[in-house]
Amino acid sequence: MYNNKNILAIIPARAGSKRVPNKNIKDLAGKPLIGWTIEAATKSRYIDNVVVSTDSEKAIEVAKSYDIEVPFVRPAHLATDAASSMDVITHALEFLQKASSSTYEYIMLLQPTSPLRDHMDIDNAIEFCFEKNAEAVISVCEMEHSPLWSNTLPEDNSMENFISKEVSHKRSQELPTYYRLNGAIYLAKTEKFLLDKTFFLEKNIFAYVMPNEKSVDIDNEIDMYLAQSLILSKKKQQES
Repeated sequence: MYNNKNILAIIPARAGSKRVPNKNIKDLAGKPLIGWTIEAATKSRYIDNVVVSTDSEKAIEVAKSYDIEVPFVRPAHLATDAASSMDVITHALEFLQKASSSTYEYIMLLQPTSPLRDHMDIDNAIEFCFEKNAEAVISVCEMEHSPLWSNTLPEDNSMENFISKEVSHKRSQELPTYYRLNGAIYLAKTEKFLLDKTFFLEKNIFAYVMPNEKSVDIDNEIDMYLAQSLILSKKKQQES
């Protein structure tokens, strides 16, 4: 709880994964991938309740091994590629309301695919939200490469007008800084989230900026390798 406001964290972990089979329970530096996010959420000073929403029996076993509440098995229609985070979160909120009359002023979505996001990022994002008196906060990181250096290609791969003349003669240091969503933290007032049906509110929404080394978003095996390398490197630095 922060400023007397109840905060619910939902960790979505459906069974299906095309690029990395059983991704959410796949071992990452000695822990199931979902374990890193569960630990971060439970170490938060401000989150009042952590719920895992999954249709995977193995993910349920992992969650329970961390003493995490799994009050329901996610319905099949919410475990498809077409199911949105909005649908998953709404289902969880409605279930908790009916089952225990639990209500929360703020909802936080913590995706297991961001294992390098830790409890300090979660707490800092919550504090930042209240400092800004914001209705939503979403994590971002600086883009590795400026989008001004990119473009689409026609069928013949012609690069005519690929980069604008205003940009072609500039050094990267002279270009404006761009940021991208890193998928680590989504936080919003529950009432506004349900009203707008998205974390991306039209007003009073701010970015919580995270460093790139904590912004790996697991989408494929290369991402898994990168995340593991960063985790092991950090561990060696702490031990030395």
